[in-house]
Amino acid sequence: MGISRGKQENCSPSSAKVEKKGKFLALDLGGTNFRVILLELDSSLELNCQVKYYTVPESLRLGEGELLFDFLAECIESFLKDNNLLGQKLPLGFCFSFPMDQTGIDEGILVTWTKSFNCPNVVGHEVVKILKNALEKRKDVAIDVVAIINDTTGTMMMGSYLDKRSAIGLILGTGCNASYFEKVERIHKWEGKHEGITEVIIDIEWGAFGDNGILDFMKTEVDKIVDENSLIVNSFTFEKLFSGKYIGEIVKQILLQLIDKNVLFHEVKLKPQNWTFTAADVSHSLEGKDLEKISDILKSKGFLETTLDDAEIVYYVCSVVSVRGSLIVSICLSSLLRRMDKKDVTIAVDGSLFKLHPKYKHYMEKFIAELAPNHKFQLILAEDGSGKGAGLVAAVVTSLDRSKLHA
Repeated sequence: MGISRGKQENCSPSSAKVEKKGKFLALDLGGTNFRVILLELDSSLELNCQVKYYTVPESLRLGEGELLFDFLAECIESFLKDNNLLGQKLPLGFCFSFPMDQTGIDEGILVTWTKSFNCPNVVGHEVVKILKNALEKRKDVAIDVVAIINDTTGTMMMGSYLDKRSAIGLILGTGCNASYFEKVERIHKWEGKHEGITEVIIDIEWGAFGDNGILDFMKTEVDKIVDENSLIVNSFTFEKLFSGKYIGEIVKQILLQLIDKNVLFHEVKLKPQNWTFTAADVSHSLEGKDLEKISDILKSKGFLETTLDDAEIVYYVCSVVSVRGSLIVSICLSSLLRRMDKKDVTIAVDGSLFKLHPKYKHYMEKFIAELAPNHKFQLILAEDGSGKGAGLVAAVVTSLDRSKLHA
């Protein structure tokens, strides 16, 4: 099995403190590209890390689950070799960005695959055990998987590292989800003891909000088409309204309707049949109101005779779709702010849509302020927060009594 290698980067966020120094690993799986991360806490407890990106081939994303985890183990082994760490026993935090039933700090049962993954024989199984089995096949790999978290929890952890006011973690990229601090007294389904604990992190999994039909009233014909063309139909309704995996397709379907009505590209004599419009295309189209740039994007799709009027229409469609998406997310975030009712909350955000879209942050700040006018907040980018946060969780867990960390 060959490894698709990516670039390795250095990263050194400063100013945060944790209690245990040493080396810790993180594996961040949630999309086509995944990361292996080495975090090092030096004697002054400053954080430095090495990040390497790998690509999961489609055959593995849709193939037998055991082969996927064997591939992850192979990439971890390659990373350790590149960093002269083979044979060293290192704790690893596993950021697994799919819905799971978490029965312990290092136990998670997959509920369903999302996004571009649909591997048989993993749903309903404990994924840390599968990963450990894959790692045990490699004799020079001595990794201890000490924690499994999802990407929002990792982002919250990294946000807290950067800003102690962080109380909400948001993923706004290929998919969308959030976590937040909830008062224990409000959790009626809590099982087990919780003496001395006043707040816990709740992973909302709001990407699937609306799967029961409660959001059907707001779905447009375009939304229905996007859902029908998705990998898993009638699932993850909420994030299909705006997330990075779908925002470009939403724009494309609107443009197709405008073409059919002879409103758009009516001067284009030969229209391409197979073309895509991506989240990156949406972002690039909204970087200033550069109609010539939008025309170049359209030409790259095969629309060779577009006019500036065409570019103006595309700009407008991208704007409307982006405003709608940012408003939907902001409604939910403002609801969390009102529910927590804290004096000052930092919302830590990770994800390509938030990072690369030129207007999303501005839109969100405006809408949240309007919807939660009496709550002070700020949005910060916790870049690679999901993976780095998993490494920080590994650092925390190794300093605790792990026998007490199970539900």
